[in-house]
Amino acid sequence: MRIKTIFIILIAILLVIVLMENNGPVIFSFLWADFKISKLIMLMVVSIIAFILGVLVGRPKRVRRLGGDYMVEDPGQKESGTLSDEDREYIN
Repeated sequence: MRIKTIFIILIAILLVIVLMENNGPVIFSFLWADFKISKLIMLMVVSIIAFILGVLVGRPKRVRRLGGDYMVEDPGQKESGTLSDEDREYIN
């Protein structure tokens, strides 16, 4: 197995242990309301939200491909006619 897979399994096992140890009721205050909710449910909700945010932040960005006629203009670039004769022969 890969290190990443082992690490994910260990984190999942630790998360399950923490969730099972904390199953008593707790008062949760949100804005002006108070809720009596199990620590287990609250920890699961926070864990799921954290996982989703981690996946969204950690995924690689999609690269948008542009058409073949797109050119980035370099302000330091000289005129387009600066090719040597040897380069022009190679291109043609």
